[in-house]
Amino acid sequence: MIGSIVVNLSILGFFKYFGFFAESFVSFVGVFGLEPGVTTLNVILPIGISFYTFQTLGYSIDVYRRKTKAEKNLADFALYVAFFPQLIAGPIERAGRLIPRIKSNRTVTASDFNAGAFLILWGFFKKVVVADQLAQAVDRTYATSATPGATSIVVAAIMFAFQIYCDFSGYTDIARGIARLLGFDLMLNFRLPYFSVSPSDFWRRWHISLSTWIRDYVYVPLGGNRGSRKRVLANLMIAMSLAGLWHGAAWNYVIWGIYHGILLSAYSIVSSSSVFPNPRFLNSRPGWFLQVGVTFVLVTIGWMIFRAESMTQLGTWIATIAQLDGGIPDSFTLKRFIFIFPVIAMQLFQLRTNNLNAVLTLSMIKQSVVYSAILLGILVFGVLDGESFIYFQF
Repeated sequence: MIGSIVVNLSILGFFKYFGFFAESFVSFVGVFGLEPGVTTLNVILPIGISFYTFQTLGYSIDVYRRKTKAEKNLADFALYVAFFPQLIAGPIERAGRLIPRIKSNRTVTASDFNAGAFLILWGFFKKVVVADQLAQAVDRTYATSATPGATSIVVAAIMFAFQIYCDFSGYTDIARGIARLLGFDLMLNFRLPYFSVSPSDFWRRWHISLSTWIRDYVYVPLGGNRGSRKRVLANLMIAMSLAGLWHGAAWNYVIWGIYHGILLSAYSIVSSSSVFPNPRFLNSRPGWFLQVGVTFVLVTIGWMIFRAESMTQLGTWIATIAQLDGGIPDSFTLKRFIFIFPVIAMQLFQLRTNNLNAVLTLSMIKQSVVYSAILLGILVFGVLDGESFIYFQF
């Protein structure tokens, strides 16, 4: 197991983090007037390396823990590692779920085909219509040399929150849909994350395959919720810092992870104290709206850290918001803001029915209307020469 961890993380570190740590070291010692001759490597990052590295690490650890049997068939193991629908951007599958499915006889029923087709269609809509339309306005705002007004910054932050969600969950839906057409049921990676009522609830709904991986292979082995309060909070900070670093070799990702570690730690402290609101209020409709609103604001602040072009830009923008330094978004931005609402409408329908596959429960006529509307939206509003998926870079 130790050999597997060392080899896997060494390969990941070489390709993804060597240049980052080398440049950070040079910048650090430069503060003391030193100029070390450190060579950086301009190497191409292998496609999907973060995802299949975690997938193979999970396999090794599960075999060591005797949670799954070692696979004797190299072809089956290779297919588990390189299963093409989810190879590039997840979800991060567990060997105990996927390998038995690979080895079993699979049949694709009419309901499987319908579910897979809907996931693919809805995933493409979220990507090429919502995410890529929002990206045009978000990129324009972040790329400007002048500091936008506070309102423009807030609008751009909200738009990026939906852009990254629709971009990443759109890919996941497409991957899960393709797999469903092949007889595989990949794990759910998103469960209406912007209806979360707390930071911990957000991580139970956002990038579930990564958050559960970090929980099972980092947080719990460190001690998890066991031990003193300081130890538990330290475990949270370490786990979330590593989750941030996993996203990319840049300090804003690390700071983003630390930020979420602070949120989780603060929520852990507040929720166990006497100042936490009365459960009766929290379970009421106003209490639910308040919790969802506060959580969304906190998560969106985190997305500002994640998306920032530089720490200087982030600091300037936060100061602008704090000073309420006005500024109305231009019409180009406002016209693209409306693309958020189809996603909100669909998710409200899923929330109300408590069923992510609620569309599949409709009559065939109603399903046909929904499918036609989604397809028409793609053809009319889709950015079909669009950008790559955001998580391809990770």
